[in-house]
Amino acid sequence: MSCDIPVAHNTSPNYHWKALIGSTLGYAMDGFDLLILGFMLPAISQSLHLSHSQAGALVTWTLVGAVFGGIIFGALSDRFGRVRMLTWSIVLFAVFTGLCAFAQSYQELLICRTIAGIGLGGEFGIGMALAAEAWPAKQRARASSYVALGWQVGVLAGALLTPALLPHIGWRGMFMVGVIPAFIAWGMRWKLHEPELFVRRTQLNSPKTNAFRLLMKDRATRRISLGIVVLTSVQNFGYYGMMIWMPSYLSHHLGFTLTKSSLWMAVTIVGMMIGIGLFGQLADRIGRKPSFLLFQTGAVVMVITYSLLSDPTAMLIAGAFLGMFVNGMLGGYGALISEAFPTQARATAQNVLFNIGRAVGGFGPLVIGALTSLYSFHTALALLAIIYVLDILATWFWIPEYRGHELR
Repeated sequence: MSCDIPVAHNTSPNYHWKALIGSTLGYAMDGFDLLILGFMLPAISQSLHLSHSQAGALVTWTLVGAVFGGIIFGALSDRFGRVRMLTWSIVLFAVFTGLCAFAQSYQELLICRTIAGIGLGGEFGIGMALAAEAWPAKQRARASSYVALGWQVGVLAGALLTPALLPHIGWRGMFMVGVIPAFIAWGMRWKLHEPELFVRRTQLNSPKTNAFRLLMKDRATRRISLGIVVLTSVQNFGYYGMMIWMPSYLSHHLGFTLTKSSLWMAVTIVGMMIGIGLFGQLADRIGRKPSFLLFQTGAVVMVITYSLLSDPTAMLIAGAFLGMFVNGMLGGYGALISEAFPTQARATAQNVLFNIGRAVGGFGPLVIGALTSLYSFHTALALLAIIYVLDILATWFWIPEYRGHELR
């Protein structure tokens, strides 16, 4: 792999759309992969005689790999190029996902899943940086929200394809489906050049700049980094905490059938998609900070409201609004982080700050489960509103307004 800095090209009229599609497809793979893995765990466990803890470890180590991959590929992207590193991260993910199909033991599968996770981790940050640098300031937030929608599209695709394909091709065949993105990656590499902004800034600045130091270079920057970590942590904590426990609550405590629980999930996911898209539109019109404050306030109101409901119809309707406010903020991180940090640290900032939030958010199911055991799910959900109040305070005091700012 050559590590020379690419030469600038004249930007084609539809370059920003190509960059957006390439970035969105990468993040869609992330959601698709984790969703189908959940579907495949029973079949894998039966075939390889895995315990519950071993099956769970396959998911855990995929996420651990994703955290390390995000940090590694983010830093490499800031030095060697967005398109190049996005391509190699997808190839790494696809190759080792394909190798999972040939695993003959738990150890072999665990190694392949961890390395595939490393490739998976680069998608979010690199894609967000690429899209932000390709789109003009007045449309940057909505472009970033479209990339974030890729995750939900991947989840929906996985939910539709896995039940249809798994009975016929088995879990090994499903892993082979993961090889397809490698072809997409190479095709994208030849049709997409590096953003003009990245090329210019790389030529002006030393390639030896330590991207990680730029996240903490002075007091003002440290405050912004901390504020963004709080935002991403709260969003991931609430998302994983509710999405993991809500189906169980609906079925065991309210007596929902599988069909009703699935309907709740579908309506909530649609609400999340609407929220992400709406956030991008609002952030470009009224600003990043007001949009975050609006959605955080909405999250407080809807979490408390939902915790008081027991009527199935009311919960179904409220679930859409709950999903919209709780996960809609995902549509704003790409633009916010891209505008807060310079080009030589942009992808690093995206991956490091978001993955810290993802790591903290991983404790969401544990905390919600513990509170449910001590009190009740209603109480646990109501107490969850507190973290969104902290989110509001962090946004108010630590997050500047960047709407209309040109990237540095």
